[in-house]
Amino acid sequence: MFSISANQLRIEYPIYDSYKRSLRHQFGLGQIARNLDQALKRKHSVGGDIAQEASGRTTITALNGISFDIQEGDRVGLLGHNGSGKTTLLRAIAGIYEPMDGEITIEGHVTPLFDIQFGMDTDATGIENIALRGRMLDMSSTQIEETIDEIAEFTELGNYLHMPIRTYSTGMMVRLAFGVSTAIKPEILVLDEMIGAGDDAFFERAQQRLKNFIEDTGILVIASHNMGMVRQWCNKGMLMQHGNILAFGPIEEIAKRYESGEGTVD
Repeated sequence: MFSISANQLRIEYPIYDSYKRSLRHQFGLGQIARNLDQALKRKHSVGGDIAQEASGRTTITALNGISFDIQEGDRVGLLGHNGSGKTTLLRAIAGIYEPMDGEITIEGHVTPLFDIQFGMDTDATGIENIALRGRMLDMSSTQIEETIDEIAEFTELGNYLHMPIRTYSTGMMVRLAFGVSTAIKPEILVLDEMIGAGDDAFFERAQQRLKNFIEDTGILVIASHNMGMVRQWCNKGMLMQHGNILAFGPIEEIAKRYESGEGTVD
């Protein structure tokens, strides 16, 4: 059984003030910018808690001691304004960020798809990039060999697969990246926004493939502002604000609370 459990998970970012060493400071712009920044902070509260230390270091609390349990079969949509902690949580699940306090426990292999074109080599051919991207997605050589014909057929790139991908149009590049990224069967899949599907002619086929891809996933956690997609693919929602969880439950209930303005910047 796959699962994700967090117990009082806390993540902070230290940010050091380097304005004194910059050209902005030499022209007096650094202090002007700092004054404006402080004025805006008094008017608006965005993101996690921000603490200013005497040393000049600023600490942002991106996740403020959150706890939750996600079980196999859950498709969770993370909702909230920019800076609410959604992306930080995805990266914590993916193992990119370590907790400052508390813990996160993962049962199952996590596949993060934050950029479906990440790691692709423009000087390599389409076939070579299928193998390269497949290995980055933890596919074995056997799995790559078993899926390469299916990926090639899906992309409809024909002989272009034997050419360097620097010769591809943007749409062709997306087709290739999309085809490889959705050829796997993740145990736990984390997405920051939905995977792009390319041009209109390709969209319908891509949607069916994406549907099958998500259905084959043990657990899905996605951060997105596309409420149509969230409602279509998710059965649960997590509403976040300033690094805290305001609500976690059935997707329609959480979506309505988000759309009513709850969890927006205050």
